[in-house]
This record gives sequence, structure tokens and C-alpha cells, in this order.
Amino acid sequence: MSILATNADIKFCDFLSLSGMRMTRLAMIVLILLSARESLATESTFNLNALEIDNPSNTPVDLSQFSSVGGQAPGFYRVDIFMNGELQDTRDVNFIMGPDGKLLPQLTPAQLEQWGVMLNSIPALLGIDKNATISDISHYIQQAGTDFDFSHQALNISVPQASMRPSAQGAVDPKFWDEGIPALLLDYNFTGANSWQDKNDGTTDNYFLNLRSGANFGAWRFRNYSTWSYNKNNNGNGENEYGGNDSDNSKWDSINTYVQRDIPAIKGQFTAGDSYTPADVFESVQFRGAQIASDDNMLPDSLRGFAPTVRGIANSNAQVTIKQNGSVIYQTYVPPGAFTINDLYPTSSSGDLQVTIKEANGSERTFVQPFANVPIMQREGRLKYAMTVGEYRSPNYDGEEPIIGQATLIYGLPHDMTVYGGFQASDDYNAMALGMGFGLGDLGSFSVDATQAYTTLNDSTPGGEQSKDGQSYRFQYSKDIAATDSTVTLAGYRYSTEGFYTFKEAMDYRDYDQENYTDTHDNKRSKLQLDLTQNLMGGKWGSMSFSGYQQDYWNEDGYERNLSVSYSNSILDGITWTLMYTYTEYTNSDSNNDQQMSLNVSIPLAKWLPGAYLTNNMTNDMHGKSYNQIGLSGTALEDNNLSYNIAQGYGNKNEGYSGTVNTDYQGTYGEVNAGYNYNDDTRQVNYGAQGSLILHQNGLTLGQSMSSDMTAVALVEAPGASGVKVQNGTGVRTDWRGYTIVPYMSPYKRTRVALDPGSLADDVDLKENVTTVVPTSGAVVRAKYKTSVGNRVLMTLLQNGHAIPFGAMVTVDGDDENTGIAGEQGQVYLSGVPQSGSVTVKWGSEITQSCKSSFNFRAQNSNGSHTNSVQEITSNCS
Repeated sequence: MSILATNADIKFCDFLSLSGMRMTRLAMIVLILLSARESLATESTFNLNALEIDNPSNTPVDLSQFSSVGGQAPGFYRVDIFMNGELQDTRDVNFIMGPDGKLLPQLTPAQLEQWGVMLNSIPALLGIDKNATISDISHYIQQAGTDFDFSHQALNISVPQASMRPSAQGAVDPKFWDEGIPALLLDYNFTGANSWQDKNDGTTDNYFLNLRSGANFGAWRFRNYSTWSYNKNNNGNGENEYGGNDSDNSKWDSINTYVQRDIPAIKGQFTAGDSYTPADVFESVQFRGAQIASDDNMLPDSLRGFAPTVRGIANSNAQVTIKQNGSVIYQTYVPPGAFTINDLYPTSSSGDLQVTIKEANGSERTFVQPFANVPIMQREGRLKYAMTVGEYRSPNYDGEEPIIGQATLIYGLPHDMTVYGGFQASDDYNAMALGMGFGLGDLGSFSVDATQAYTTLNDSTPGGEQSKDGQSYRFQYSKDIAATDSTVTLAGYRYSTEGFYTFKEAMDYRDYDQENYTDTHDNKRSKLQLDLTQNLMGGKWGSMSFSGYQQDYWNEDGYERNLSVSYSNSILDGITWTLMYTYTEYTNSDSNNDQQMSLNVSIPLAKWLPGAYLTNNMTNDMHGKSYNQIGLSGTALEDNNLSYNIAQGYGNKNEGYSGTVNTDYQGTYGEVNAGYNYNDDTRQVNYGAQGSLILHQNGLTLGQSMSSDMTAVALVEAPGASGVKVQNGTGVRTDWRGYTIVPYMSPYKRTRVALDPGSLADDVDLKENVTTVVPTSGAVVRAKYKTSVGNRVLMTLLQNGHAIPFGAMVTVDGDDENTGIAGEQGQVYLSGVPQSGSVTVKWGSEITQSCKSSFNFRAQNSNGSHTNSVQEITSNCS
């Protein structure tokens, strides 16, 4: 064991990290060290002079930087910076050699302050310039320290909590919010269907285009939301299937246009243009004007909380259309059986959704999906506000559109109480509201409020207008019941006196004469709503869910009701089944109430066909009409970005046989889908495409669809790295230039964007494959990666006929970050090396301890040698 000594030390694991060399004599040393490992202390060392055995140059090499635990070469490293375990930043940091051989980061007080350190609480830092460089923070902050995790390129900083600013878990300081780059954006979603009726040679064409466009300039966001629909019916004999003439109509609808920007100081948003008022206190209405309102997205998740889930049952391959405030906001095609739509982005934060199910035979069923926020509760000291002034936007043709002003305030009081209120004011309408919310501990949360409204209505009788006044009382409740594993998502009840009108009801009433008001409902009388989920025996016996509402109107008979009940469970090896019942009832209707029952079963086929399921859907309308469909569905391809569904069905009562084939592909440049459906009388082809485009200073980038409200996206920029997969993104890969769009970013939150190194081409390397972004609402933020595009090279460097010293640093000239460490035979591995150039070799600080070597792969490859992914070259260094 004469190889061991104490005068010049190097840790065993760091010795192994000197890669890029052949393992001849080095392997012998490793075996000797392993054999002695049990009898040596953790600081086992060996004589560095042993590395110079058989080194004819006998040139000493300085390896002192590797002689301690975690030792690495000093210099700049791009690292993730964690403060007390929380990721704060990613940046280049200069590391210097510390007295104990460890690398110490050079930081500034200003940076520490950005990461949450209270400088004014630390006497040792009070007299130091905030931009001055400090290396060892333990000299300034007691019990503080740093640890450089080289293998993960992470700098962990530990500071006692007493020296840190108090902040909520997950909070991100607004100074880190990224407003993004200037860009033009377009998000599109197109669906189409062509149908043929065999009995009369009729055809039907339906097309729907959803466009969201915008422009970003600094903190400003310009947005437009428009839809286009086209419907053409040709019965083959000049009449449609209902005996009328053929129809051919097209409609373009600009739903809203607005500009918006953040106001971080007040945690709010300024909006000018077409938008909608909040629905916390009053029913939401659309307006054209200006609004300043708080934005809960700016709060960390630990300080904040709705989009509705729409459930229904289709009896065939049906078209589902959802409207809100008279505008189509969602349209899709579903197979027979129960369906769930949970990716809905409504145009306002409340307002009932009208859901229409159009079956393959042309019949339609419509029901109302209620939509309202959960009870109004705020943390102590939290103020939620909104102030709006503008012109009301009526959904009725030629409807009245008066100026409306609205203001609401919600404030969190001590002892789990919340007070809220507001007013609405217009020429013919005024309302005031006041309410309280109470946190009931284990019993959940409860709120109650009252609204007084004064309305002036048109009157078709002599005498002109008449005045109405009334009150509305609302109760809301929400609770997760841990003891029974139940969740009451929302339970609410509202009662209004006969003289009470909401603003929208009042405007609708004024849009019609009294005698013709049957075109719409009268004012609401009462409304009851409940959403409940229940896990049975912790989910072992499955789960149940219930959703329903009941509503009636003054001067109208009957109730408007809609409810759905479902039970889900799984048995054996992942076989799942769901039983659902739905019921819809209308006011003033002589038709039978609509009832539907369905049973869906899904059987995994992973043992025989990966990613595939055998499905069976059965439906019954409770009047003897039933339908059954069996099918095969699943995903395919490496990234599971191709989904498919093949099914065959049969229905009684003259329905006969039917079938469907559908596919959907998510790729780099967007998403496309296509399908074919048929039954005894009708054949249909449906298809669609969705995606997005971003025009920025580096060109045009196409990608998958952004979120419907364009919340925020990341623009991956990895020049030269084409076809690289983005982790956790189905089908998301960089385009031919190395750019792609990563949608669905969470605004004001730190979001990790990572590239998959395994998908890199042979001539591409990444300096790092992970970056962190903090986008503001609607921002296009760069996720920039440093790429090395070029040859991968195993270079053998000789000086005077002998290998350069072991451990010498080799740097590609012109790229100071492209370095490697020489092995014992003068070999070094480098990536991203150009076709020709030179390298500089250093093994000490003296001028005589360096040399240069040139290379030219063009000449070498022209001779037909070394055309593999890793080039091998031997070069003299002088």
C-alpha cells in the first residue's frame, strides 16, 4: 500500500469523475483502492505522483482542485439556486476555491435579498454595498452556509428562518415575474362534419372554427375571441327533412376583444374592452368598457380557488354544443354513452351553460348546467375587489345596452369571517348587496347575503313605464367531510320576491313588449343547487356523485330541473365500470321529461395490446329504447400521441346497426383528428384540427393548442436541436429550428421546462436540459437552452510524441464553456466541436504548462475515415 500518502490528497469518488480516458493503469489504481476501502477511513488518499508513473514528459500536473470532497475546477457554472429547499433562480454563478478545498459561490447582498434574506436584520451586512461580492455567507450570517451539488448543478443555500422574510408557501416575488417577449399569437380549433342520408339522398355540412388571437407588448396583452359556424342542409329534393326549404347559413361572431395588463402592486388586472363582471356578489354580465379587478392567480396556491364539469349521455355518435350568454363556447363529438367534459373555459365566471346534444338522426336534447362560484370566503386581511364601468352587451338582437357601473368588495375578517357587498347602477336599474361568510371549522363554510333591487320596466299598456322593487336572498355552503370521505362542492339556495329582477332579467324584459315576452323566461323565483361526491369505504367500494339543480319562475308553472347520479367502481385487474342516470324537466312543457340511463365498462388489454382498452356502452331512455356499443380504444406510438377508437353498436326501435372509427394525433405542429360514423340511414365523416402559431423576433413557431384563455406559454429555444422531446408534453417536440410551444403554463408560478436528453441527435448536446420560468398572465416566456451543435470527438493529444499530462484542461478556442479533462493517455472527450479549429491545453499556471493543437474534420471525413457518431482524432500539441 505504498501508493497511499497524506501529503497530496484526492478523494476516491472524485478521482473516478475524471472521465474521457482509457482505463488501463487507472483501473489498476481503482482496484487497489477498492481492496483497501474497508480498512481505510473515509478520507482515503493516495500519492498524486503515482499518476505520473510511465509519463515520459515527467511534467507535473496541478490536481489540487480535486483533492477534497466535492472538489471541482473553479469557474462559472449554471446552477439552480435553492434557498432553504425552495427553488429561487437559475443563473450563472462564479465559484472560487475555498480554504478547505471546496468551491464557494460569489454572491451579492442584493441577490440574497431577492431570494428572501432580510438584510436589515443582519448587522454584518448593513455596511456592505448591495452589489459587493461575498464568498462565504457564514462569515456574515450565523448558521448559514452553502453547498454546491455538482452532479445536479444545484447550489443549496441555508439561512436561519429568523433572517428570512416571511412568505407563503410557494410564493414567488413579483420581481421574478417574466412579462415575456413581444409576440403575435393565434390559437385555432376547427371541427367539421359531412353527413349523407340514404333515404332521400340528402346531405348536411357543419363547420365550426374557434379563433383566439392576440399580441403581447411588454406587460400589455391584446386579445380577440371569435367563432365562425357554417351549416348547410340539402334534402335532395329542395326541401329539408322537416318539410322546409334547403338551408345554407354562415355566421361570424366576435365574442370579445380587449386589452389587459398586470398591476402587481395591487395584485390585480386592468382590462379595457369586451369582458365580464365578477360573479362573487352579483350575477355576471358582459360589458364593453374598463375594469380593475383583483386576480387570485397572483396569489400562491397556499392562499387561494372553478370551471364546471358537464356530464350527459349520448344515444349515438352525437354533437355536443355548449353556449353561454348566447355564444357557442364549446363544440365536440362524442360516442354513445355517458360523457364528461371537464376542460371547459367559460366566457364568464358564472352564468348558466346551455348544453345541446344533437344525435346522429338529427334529434336534439337540451339541458341547463348551472355554474356559480363556491361560497365567498377570504383569509384574514385579504381584500378582493372589482370596479367596472361600461356599456352592457346584450345577447338579444337590437337589445338595450345602457351604461352600467358596478363595484364589489370582499374582505377577510378575524375569526374566519368574511364581509362582502357591492352595488350596480344604471339608468333604469339599481341594486345593492350585503353579505357575510362564516368558517364553521369541521362543519365547512357558509355564506348568506341579501340584494335589494329597483327596476324600471317597459309597459305596453297606456301609462308607460312601471317601477318594481324586491329582494333576493342567497345561501351557499361548501364542505369536505373527511369522516365520511364526502365532498359537498357547492350547495346553494336563492329566493327572490316577485318584484326582484337581476340586471340581465331587467334588460331582457325591456327588450320585449309585455305581450311578446313569452320568448324568454320571467324573473326567477327560487333556485336550489347541489353537487356531491362520496367515496365508499375509502374508494374500495367505488364512488358516487350527484349533481342537480331546481329552478322556478314567477308567473310560470312547473319547475326546471336537471340532475345526474353516477356510481363508479373497479374490479379485478383494472376493470372499471360506471352507471349513470340523468333526468331533465322543463317548465310549461307538455312533452315527456327526458330520462337516460347508461352503463359503461372498460377492460384493460395491456397484457395483449399495450395502451388498449375493450369498452362496452349501454344506454336506455327509460321508455324502451336502448342502444349497445362495443369497441376498442387506446393509444399508440412512442409518446402515446396517437389515440384511436373503433366501435360497433346496435339499437332497437328501428335504430339498427351503427359503427364508428376515430383517431387523434398530437404532434409537433398541432393536433388533428378524423372519424367515420354510420347507422342504417346516415353516414358521417367528421374531422378537426387544432394548434397555435406564435410570431416572434426569431421567426414563426407552430405548436399544439394553447389553453383556451391563452393563460401563458413557454417558447422553447434550443437552436439547432430539432426533434427534441419536451418532458411531460404529449407529442411536444422542437421543430426543425429547435423551437416549440409548451402550452398550459401556470401564471405567476415557477414552472420547470425540461428537454429529454435521450431524444437529442448525435451531433447535438445541451449545456443543461432544464430551465425554470415564471410567466405572467398571457405571457410568452423564453425557455432558452444553450446547445452545442457539432462533432462529438474523442481527441488524443500528444506533445513531443508523448501524451499530454493526465488531468490537463482542454478548451475549444472560441467556446470557453466547451472544456474537458485529459485522461492518462492524453485522451479527452468533447462535444459540439466545429469542423475545424483549435484547442488550448493547460495543466498549470505557467506559460510552459500549456500548448495548442489544431484540427480539421473536413479533410479527415473527405478521406472516408471516422464517419461514426463519435469522431476519433490524434493531434500534436505545441
